[in-house]
Amino acid sequence: MTRAGDIMHAGAECVGEHDTLADAARIMRERDVGALPICGDKQKLLGILTDRDIVLKCVAEGRDPSQVEAGELAQGRPMVVEDDEDTEQVLRVMEQYRVRRLPVINHPDHKLVGMISEADIARGLPQARVAEFVSVICAR
Repeated sequence: MTRAGDIMHAGAECVGEHDTLADAARIMRERDVGALPICGDKQKLLGILTDRDIVLKCVAEGRDPSQVEAGELAQGRPMVVEDDEDTEQVLRVMEQYRVRRLPVINHPDHKLVGMISEADIARGLPQARVAEFVSVICAR
């Protein structure tokens, strides 16, 4: 049975809550990713920052990304899965909450160990299940 840890991309790098959105954008460019976990003290996961968030919640509002901290955009409680969770449970969480990226924590330490994205789903699961997943995530 496939687990979250089998399909995730390991080594997710956090952007600190006090790092600027400009810093986050540079990290995204360097890592070729569209999202970063936002972490606070002791690597506590506070949220997820996407490239879309930077554009819509900062740039489009006329704000300066070099003056806005990532923590300002950390809203709500981020959904997570444990690395030993079955991929069907991972998909259920992503489908239920319509999220395209999901942080993975290890059990029992609850430390961030990776991220699962749509691309990871596409690479790691059968095509029929991927099609079903995409139709649910993209449905309005």
